Formats: sequence, C-alpha cells, structure tokens
Amino acid sequence: MNVVIVGNGLSGTILAKTLRELDPGAKIVLLGDEKHLYYPRPNLIEYLAGNLAYERLFAFKEEWYREQGLELHLDSRVIGIRRDSKAVETDGRGFFPYDRLVLANGAYAAVPPFQGTDKRGVFTLRTLDDAQAILDYMADHPRVAIIGGGLLGLEIARAVKTRGGDVDVYEFFPRLLPRQLDIPGAEVLKRQVESLGIRVHLDVATEEILGEGEARGLRFKDGGESPADMIIVAAGVRPRIELAREAGLETDKGIIVDDSLQTSDPLIYAAGDSVQHRGRIYGIIPASFQQARTAAHTILGRPQVYEGSVPSNTLKVMGVTVTSIGLVNPEPGTAQEFQRETPDQGIYKKVVIQEGRLVGAVWMGTKAGVNEINRLVAEKADVGRWMDKLLDDDFDITAI
Repeated sequence: MNVVIVGNGLSGTILAKTLRELDPGAKIVLLGDEKHLYYPRPNLIEYLAGNLAYERLFAFKEEWYREQGLELHLDSRVIGIRRDSKAVETDGRGFFPYDRLVLANGAYAAVPPFQGTDKRGVFTLRTLDDAQAILDYMADHPRVAIIGGGLLGLEIARAVKTRGGDVDVYEFFPRLLPRQLDIPGAEVLKRQVESLGIRVHLDVATEEILGEGEARGLRFKDGGESPADMIIVAAGVRPRIELAREAGLETDKGIIVDDSLQTSDPLIYAAGDSVQHRGRIYGIIPASFQQARTAAHTILGRPQVYEGSVPSNTLKVMGVTVTSIGLVNPEPGTAQEFQRETPDQGIYKKVVIQEGRLVGAVWMGTKAGVNEINRLVAEKADVGRWMDKLLDDDFDITAI
C-alpha cells in the first residue's frame, strides 16, 4: 500500500502515525507546503507570547520521521491531482504516485473584504512564519489592533499583551466569543479581559485600514477611526478546497466526505480542517484527530465510522479558563438553560438541557468538574433528575 498525504499538520501527521502503527510495511509519503516540521498550532500563541522557545515548538524531531519510516517532503506544495494516473504533482519536486491519497491540507486565514488589507503592517496568524513576521514587526510597532474577538483574536491579544503590546480588540458582534459563549458569560469574560489592560470594542464593523502604504489605524462603518501601528486580522479560517475542486471531487464549503472520510473518489480521503462531514465543518483539534484515525483504519481495510465530533473549545485568556462544549446558544424555547455566576471569583457556569439530556455547557473561571461535564455532554447524558442541581458546589457530578 502506497499512501500519499497532502499536509503535515495535525490530521496529516496523526494519520501517518496511525497508518504506521497499523501497518509496518506501508509506504507513507507526507507532503508539507511549509518548510517546518509539524507543530501543534496552539504552540504559535505561546511562541508569540514568549513562553515557548523555537526548538520546543515541534511535536516530533526530524529523527522521529526516519525512525517511523515516513517519507517527509517539506516545502513541497501540491499543485494538482492526476486522478487518471493516480499521482499528485508538486511545485518543483515532480510527481508522487499513490494507491490511496489523503487531503489533509487544512485551512487558510480568512480576510474580510475591507479596504487596505494589502498594506504593510497587516497580518494574519496561521503559520510559524506568520508568527515570526508579527514578532519582527511588533518590535517597533507596539500599538496593535486585533480585528476579531473570537478564540484566535483573544489568544493573540493575550500573547501580544504579554510581549508588552498596547492592545485593542475589535469585534463585529455585540459580544466576545459569539460562537462559544452566551451573553452573560461573554460579559464576565469581557470584564476580566479589560481588567488586564486589553481594550475591547464590541459591535464595530471595520471599513478600511488607514495609512499610505503602511497601516496606521482603522476606520469603521459608523465613521469612527482609531490609530494603530499594526493590524492583526483574526476573522476565522476557510477550508482549502481548491485542489479537490480542480480535481473534480465533490466540494461545498469544504471537501465533502462520507462517514469513512472518503471523498467522491473512492481512492481519495480527506481529514481535518478542509473536511465537510454531514454538512458540517468543525475546525477543532478533536475532530481532526478523530477523522485522521478513522481514515487511517479505513484505508487499511479496517473500516470505522465517524459519527461527528462534539464541539469543545478551551481558551485561556490571562489565566481565565473558558470551556465551551456542545450547544451553548439554543434557539429560544428549544431547551432549558441553568446558569450560575460567582462575580467576585470570575466564575460562570451554564448547562443546556434538551428533553432531559445534557447537550451543552459553559465552564468559565474554574477547571473543577470540566472533564466530567465534557464527558456528560459527549454522551448526551440523561440528567433530568439533577438538572436543577448540576451547578451546585456540593453536587457530586461524578455520580452521574
């Protein structure tokens, strides 16, 4: 079996590792378009903050790939898939034939269509090279405007503030983490973020990045302006579907796969941030991990079924841990919601229950009970007997 994997990020690397565990004799080729070995993407934030040295960024040393018998080609951008001859074409390294092909080439940073994004001093953060470019520029451009108050935007704000930056966060929606938090939880987080010297601006829409050739500030759709030395856009990501689409594979917002992670071509699989499964794109680490392992087993004739992943994110902003699991903003009238806030400790908890089953939770300011609540949401546990007690300090959640 000759398996070619496009992408050496999380899903590509886990898939290669799983293939090797299952089949010591398979030929496994990893093609990465970056010049770097695989690094967990959250490490970029800690590197940006100065908490992680360059040499500690990477999950595996170069020798590991050789010991695993993995044929790794870095700085190798795939420019085409030849389905008729079962080969992929790279930019400068020729063709690589395959028996099975896996597209694990991830996503790219989205940039909204406002004016001035081509100016010097405008950045996104998706790769190690992006992180290094931000650090280099910030050395003499300390006033930083971050467009986006989601997970990535707040993580970047934390890192830049730790480096001594003067930070403003601008969010289009009227609350922070609009996908992960409800209104009360977002307000608790906002107070905590602002108490640490990060200015938060909500319900603002950027219209233009100001400056003559070099970013000097922002103009908003309401006519207001704000100065800045550099701009970091954290407006989400878009799946990389160009290769798949040009090869004639079925695509929508992502590369469409079935429950075995197989695309519309039975010899081609996909996993990770580029994947659309049952109409959903996850873009989270647990989903990439699960998809990679499912695809690896199926490729080697040990079919598994991927049922989807429970959305779960944990964010740490200046010491505040925020965990969002499952459905946290249900449609009005479709669920029961129970909340508890301890303002003096910055703690906020919420559970969402549908027909007696736990389908979502928010856990902020504490780690106590988070593993248990995560498990219960994943299982959609029947909590009808305890729904009004789940958030009590003296309730033993492990008993469920």
